[in-house]
Amino acid sequence: MIIILKPSATKADAQEILNKIEEAGLKPLHMPGVERTVIGALGDERVLQSLHFDNYPQVEHLKSVLSKYKLVSREIYPHDTVIEVGNTPVGGDRFAIMAGPCAIESYDQLLETAKQVKAAGATVLRGGAFKPRTSPYSFQGLGLEGLKIMEQVGKEVGMDTITEIMDVNDLDDVARYTSAFQIGARNMQNYTLLKAVGETKHPVLLKRGLSATIEELLLAAEYIVATGNPNVMICERGIRTFETATRNTLDLNAVAFIKEKSHLPVIVDPSHGTGVRTLVGPMAKAGVACGADGLIIESHRNPRESVSDAAQALSADDFSQLMQQLIPFIKASGRTYMEVEYAG
Repeated sequence: MIIILKPSATKADAQEILNKIEEAGLKPLHMPGVERTVIGALGDERVLQSLHFDNYPQVEHLKSVLSKYKLVSREIYPHDTVIEVGNTPVGGDRFAIMAGPCAIESYDQLLETAKQVKAAGATVLRGGAFKPRTSPYSFQGLGLEGLKIMEQVGKEVGMDTITEIMDVNDLDDVARYTSAFQIGARNMQNYTLLKAVGETKHPVLLKRGLSATIEELLLAAEYIVATGNPNVMICERGIRTFETATRNTLDLNAVAFIKEKSHLPVIVDPSHGTGVRTLVGPMAKAGVACGADGLIIESHRNPRESVSDAAQALSADDFSQLMQQLIPFIKASGRTYMEVEYAG
């Protein structure tokens, strides 16, 4: 339920209602605005109705939140949320570029790739230290050593960092060495992991599951926010369909729909969304055009040597060329990015 107070309502009036909600065993949300204060109440609707907030003199009106996902819904928070990934704002007027290799293979490999993607315009370095692979015989990542390499490289080149977390036992290490968590598609409904990252304030990039509906994705985000971490970014990375021409089907309908229904930033992953190097560029541009707040793209210093996802990784030249091609699309979307190029 949303409780909208009259413009004349005082802080004491708001606090009285917040206390009443908490005493009833419900979750209060305090959202003071410029013109008036809005209070959210999460919990059993029957209990909420029994509190009769419509009888309070400073309450203007009540509104029920109809969607299953409450905290990530625009019904409660109508304005776009901006997430700070280190020094990189994600959401709002800024457009974010995250790039790097699928897997951290060595210090030299990550450092060279990081320098290349930063020179082209990326501000967040991505790379996997723990790699969930379909085959148990495939490269599984460097683990803690990979995290330490990412931290060192991020500091050397001046980039924020993001990597996938797969196990709650790795929570402290990943939080210590990187700027943000990534929850991979296979773990989108790992509720133990979602609640664990929810107990931190560390930014989280939540990827859509292989066969997950949009509602399931938003409810997974709700788990994180409801546990106490509001710093969540949604990632559309393609879903599994009957089509076999590409690795996945990049559902750009989802981007526009989520932006309409939720205040959280939305990132598009055209690399996993297609699995085809030549399709990454067109789908990246389409992602910008349909309202995404950023892109996460796989790039490798030498894709032919990549131990993971070589078919979709961009070379340094390909990545740099794509970043230049994206600038007019980002400008047309009303976002700011690489102001130096804009001025030129």
